[in-house]
Amino acid sequence: MKSAELPPWPAGSAPDPAYSGEEARPEILRAYGIESLEDDPELVAVVKFAAHLCETEVALITWLEADVQRFVARHGIEVRETPREISFCSRTMMVAGLTEVRDLSHEPGYADHALVTGPEHVRFYAGQPLISGEGAPLGALCVVDRQTRPEGLTPLQREGLRVLADAVMQRLRSHRIARAAQRELDASEAYLHILADSIPAIAWSATPEGHFDYFNQRMIDFTGLPDDQRGTAFHPEDWKKASARWERSLKTGEIYEVEHRLRRHDGEYRWMISRALPVRDANGNILRWFGTAVDIHDIYEASEARELIAKELSHRIKNIFAVVAGLVSLSSRNHPEVKQYAEDLTATIRALGRAHDFVRPIDGATRGHLSRLLEELFAPYGSGEGARVKVSGDELPISTRTATPLALVFHELATNSAKYGALASGQGRVTLKIADKGETVKLLWREKGGKPPKKLPKEGFGSRLVDMSVRQLGGSWKRKFDDGGLVVEMTLPKKSIAS
Repeated sequence: MKSAELPPWPAGSAPDPAYSGEEARPEILRAYGIESLEDDPELVAVVKFAAHLCETEVALITWLEADVQRFVARHGIEVRETPREISFCSRTMMVAGLTEVRDLSHEPGYADHALVTGPEHVRFYAGQPLISGEGAPLGALCVVDRQTRPEGLTPLQREGLRVLADAVMQRLRSHRIARAAQRELDASEAYLHILADSIPAIAWSATPEGHFDYFNQRMIDFTGLPDDQRGTAFHPEDWKKASARWERSLKTGEIYEVEHRLRRHDGEYRWMISRALPVRDANGNILRWFGTAVDIHDIYEASEARELIAKELSHRIKNIFAVVAGLVSLSSRNHPEVKQYAEDLTATIRALGRAHDFVRPIDGATRGHLSRLLEELFAPYGSGEGARVKVSGDELPISTRTATPLALVFHELATNSAKYGALASGQGRVTLKIADKGETVKLLWREKGGKPPKKLPKEGFGSRLVDMSVRQLGGSWKRKFDDGGLVVEMTLPKKSIAS
C-alpha cells in the first residue's frame, strides 16, 4: 500500500508486532526522509508548546534508528542526538498510549539509567508514541524535567500531548506523501526525458515566462550546445522573426509555429519547423510550454525545386496556348469558310490560357476564389463602374481541378452574349449572381438590353461545351429567354467546385 493511501494507526493501539525488531523498520524510516525535517518550523512550534503546556524544561520529538536517537525538533537542550541505549523513548514507542514516569529515580528499569544517575539528573518523563500507518514504531513526542512530579500530568496535559503527537504524525505523514509524490514525478520526468531523447526531433520545454528549462539530447547533438538560451544557433536573418513570434505566444497563449534555419554543429544551416503548445491548469493558466523542432531541410529544398519546375512548366504551357492560337489563326486565313469557327476556337484557347494562369499562378501570385477567376474572364468587357458584366453574391473558394470547366462555361456564355445577346448591343448588360445554398451553389446569369430571339436557337458546339462542363462538375443547368434577354440558371454541388 502506498503511503498516500495509509490511514493513521488507530489511536491508543500498540505498534504492529511485525515491526518490533529492526528488520522491517529501516525501509519505513527511510520513506519519511527525516533529515529534511530537522528543525522544521511546525515541529519546533509543537515542542515549544508541549514544554509550555506541561511546564517542563525540555520537550523533544525523537526518532529512533538502529543505534541513534535523533532529536527532530527540540526545546531546552542543544544536542541533536544521543546513543539509542540511553533513550527513554525506545520503550515509549513500543507501547500503547502515554508513558508517564513521575519519579525516574524510584522506577524499576529507570532508576539506574545514565540520564538519571548522571549530571543530567532527569527525574520526570512523559512520552506519547509516534507510530506509522503500517504500525511501525518511529519515536516519541516527550517532555522531560529535572523535578519529580508526584501528582503527574493533569488530564488536560495528557490530552494535550496526545493531540500534539497526532499533529506531529500528520506533519510526518504529509512529508512522506510529498516525498513519494516527488519520487513518482521524478521517475515520470526521467521516463519523459528518455522518451524525448529517443525521438529524432528536437524537443524542449519552457516556463510560462519563456525560460527554457529543458532540451533533449537531439538538440545538444544537433547544435553542439548544451544550453542555448539565447538562440545563438538561429540564423541571424531568422532570429528576429522567430523571437517576435515567441514573445507574442508568451503574451497571448497562442500556439507558436515558425520556420527558421538552425546551425548544425558542423556549421551548416538547416531549415526547421518549430512548434510549441502551452499546458494549462483547470483555470486556464499556463503551467509550461512544450515544443519541438523538426528538420525539414530536404523537404524544403525539394519544394523549392518543384516550385521552380512548376513555374517553368507554367511558362511553357502558356506559350503552347499562344502557339496553338497563332496556328489556328494562320491556318484560317487561307480558308475563309472556317474563319468564324477559327475565331471561336482561338477565343476558347485563350480562355483556357487564362484559366491556366489562374490555377497555376506565376511569380507568387495567389488566387483561389470564383470571383477572381470571373474577374479575369470578364476583363475584356470592362471593369469597375464601366464593367458590362457585373458579378455579385457570395465568395466561394474553388480548386485547381474545377477552374478549367468553370472558365469554359462562363467564357462560352460571355462569347455568345457578345455575338448574339446583350453584350452585342452598346447598352446591353449582364449580371451574374452567386448564392451559397449550403450544399449547393446557385448561379444566375441574366442578360438585359439585347434582343431575344423569336425561338430557342439550335444546340451547337457551345451549348454542348457548357453542358459537358456542367455535368463534369456534377451539376445541372437550364436556359430561357425573357423580355430582357437570355437567362441561365445553374446549380452546382458546393463540394465539387471546392475540392
